[in-house]
Amino acid sequence: MTSSPLPPSPRNAGIDLLRGVAIVLVVLHHLGLRIPLKKIMPDDVLPGWLLDGLNANGYEAVFVFFVISGFLIAGNALRRWGSLDHIDIRQFYARRFARIVPCLLVLVALLSALHLLGFEDYVIGRPGQSLGGAIVAALGLHLNWYEGRHGYLPGNWDVLWSLSIEEVFYVAFPIICLVTRRRAVLVPMLLVLAVSLPWTRAALSGNDIWQEKAYLPGMAAIATGVLGALLAAHWRQPTQRTLTLMGWLGAVGLAAVWFDGGALWHVVRNGYLLVLTLSALCLLMMFQAKDGAGGWWHACVFGWLRSWGRLSYEIYLSHMFVVYAVVRLFRLSGGDSRVGLWCYLLALALCWLLGLAVERLLSSPCERWLRKVFGGGLRARAHGHEDASQAALHR
Repeated sequence: MTSSPLPPSPRNAGIDLLRGVAIVLVVLHHLGLRIPLKKIMPDDVLPGWLLDGLNANGYEAVFVFFVISGFLIAGNALRRWGSLDHIDIRQFYARRFARIVPCLLVLVALLSALHLLGFEDYVIGRPGQSLGGAIVAALGLHLNWYEGRHGYLPGNWDVLWSLSIEEVFYVAFPIICLVTRRRAVLVPMLLVLAVSLPWTRAALSGNDIWQEKAYLPGMAAIATGVLGALLAAHWRQPTQRTLTLMGWLGAVGLAAVWFDGGALWHVVRNGYLLVLTLSALCLLMMFQAKDGAGGWWHACVFGWLRSWGRLSYEIYLSHMFVVYAVVRLFRLSGGDSRVGLWCYLLALALCWLLGLAVERLLSSPCERWLRKVFGGGLRARAHGHEDASQAALHR
């Protein structure tokens, strides 16, 4: 499973853009569950299929994040250690810990305090649920399983289901790479897992929550990203025609899932998520191959979306605080549709500002400090793009 070391990669604007689109869709979805765009947007302004697409794709956006996570984690491991069987497991875990854990601990502590203080949107109250159970599930990498057994948790807790899947991937990935050692063993395993997505999801149809949040479907999407990173590391520079084709296939595939998902579902059923993950991978590989040469995604007009992508983990963890506050403001207005439109704009602005504050005041300082503590040549990520973005679905 050897590979020639890749040079250090600067932040990829195209990948940031895709992450930005995905996290915006997550925020719009959570707002749309409470303030549907169809109820506040005049009929002659935007078509219904577009409004549905903007409000209904938070779950699908999570799977885009899973693909990105596998692609970036594996790609950066190849750049850093030359091959996956040479991963320094201590450094790998230290980097993931420094990136993920500080914000997670602060969030869990804050949500626990809000529950104990009795704030309505944050109280854990379903039968079988408890604050202690939620804390153990959030920190024990099984909040998705906990919700599958006991029902949805309040929104700020619920977003951690995807983080549970990501964290299990972080724990298992270097171990599997070091145990398998040979690409001839690892790649077939990843292929089987990646293409199993429609069947692993369909097999869980008896429990709607578990079908959405089970480990195997999420791992299948992550495996797709890892395969893409392995292919990109050994792929001779593709032709311009090939890259253009991949870009179009990726864009059309994502658009079909996001804006005509109902029709696609009737044709391929649970295979629509496989269309989504493969389409996301096409775009990722095209972005990586062409980013150094520039592209439309570098344009200033997309700068705000790229900034959302760079802050996607912080926005993911914090955006439900904004959603709940804005929804309460909308209800105080009596549900005025004119106020609803402004609530969307206000929520988007506040989500970005809160994510920026979390990044500047918490995640980056803590990450830098932890990397100094861990030592071993761990560099602060500064402007790198090795962090795995997160997003989640709330019901």
